[in-house]
Amino acid sequence: MSPREKARSLRGLAAGLLALLAAAPGWAGEPFSFAGGWLRLGGEASGTLSGPDRAYFNYTDYERSNLRLFRLSLDAEVKAGPHFAFVGEIRTDNLDSPRPYALYLRLHPWTDRSFDVQAGRIPPVFGSYARRRYAADNPLPGMPLAYQYLTTLRPDALPSSADELFSRQGSGWLVRYPIGDQTPAPGMPLVNAERWDVGVEVRVGSEPLELTAALTQGTLSHPRVKDDNHGKQVSARLGWRPVIGLALGASGARGEYVAREARDALPPADRRPLRQHAAGLDAEYAAGYWILRAEAVWSGWDVPPLAGTANDRLDALGLMLEARYKVAPGFYLAGRADHLGFSHLETASRSSPWDAPVTRLEIGAGYSILRNLLLKLAFQHNARESGRIRGRDFLAGQVVLWF
Repeated sequence: MSPREKARSLRGLAAGLLALLAAAPGWAGEPFSFAGGWLRLGGEASGTLSGPDRAYFNYTDYERSNLRLFRLSLDAEVKAGPHFAFVGEIRTDNLDSPRPYALYLRLHPWTDRSFDVQAGRIPPVFGSYARRRYAADNPLPGMPLAYQYLTTLRPDALPSSADELFSRQGSGWLVRYPIGDQTPAPGMPLVNAERWDVGVEVRVGSEPLELTAALTQGTLSHPRVKDDNHGKQVSARLGWRPVIGLALGASGARGEYVAREARDALPPADRRPLRQHAAGLDAEYAAGYWILRAEAVWSGWDVPPLAGTANDRLDALGLMLEARYKVAPGFYLAGRADHLGFSHLETASRSSPWDAPVTRLEIGAGYSILRNLLLKLAFQHNARESGRIRGRDFLAGQVVLWF
């Protein structure tokens, strides 16, 4: 399908979905339930449009901008008695081939206790934003930097010197290194919100305390279906709701992120496990017409010895503050401030961050035409301290409908 044909198909499909839901407001907005609730079907369609992102500020590892994206999602839950449920979701972006996003078994051994086990392609336990599963859960079209912005680190290719990292600052959308796979490819975010990992997850408790922990194939930056390094990640989050309207959380994770092929390309003395270490804090406060959210995500990646520096770990810190204010029924204003910073590499000639620090400001509004049809309009400002293009502004619109 040519780009012109694909664009025409996207417009036609979006128009058809809007017409269908506008004609049936009585049933739209809630998942379909069959067989007395044993089978539930739901879905979401979202279309986001903005100008071209030639600076790749909103690029994801699926090699597309999330401000120029049409996404269809279909999810299903099948209950097999009071203790078992099968949950799955498939997605297609810009009419590409459908891909599984979620597919897991949920076991609830005791109906009177807050305890369950999930196995398969499971929901993330780390942080807060990654668990906002749908576009309708996000008040703005854009995403926080920590969960989307591509750094210059890759799981399958490694730098050999500090100068290589310096020369690639701000180019995480397409990176090439000499160790491992030398094909240019996108880098990794701190936390990948576009992919779920495969593993086992346990949840204990509800309010006021809830603990979730998971053992997975990949890491926060690099979720995996198949193991590629014989390593596993352990992650956990403790949530606390001390009073009505306030939710606090603390998260941690640790796991091997470098693929076996890249590690084997290192000298024998340097072939140690290379891990991603992460910690996070999140908070949400809702009162009256306001919802305030804040989140901090730190990540450190072990790296092999780099020529010119003694550093053996690269750190990054993402900070996010978000506010939403309900102006009138169905209408809200929202804003988000983001910063992503990187640790310094010390060499004989310079001291510089290993990647270009980035700042993002996004403000916008949302209006619900129907209970299941939401329109968003936002202005997004991006700035980074180095790189080929150091700043870019976007005006983005988004339509979200769900059932």
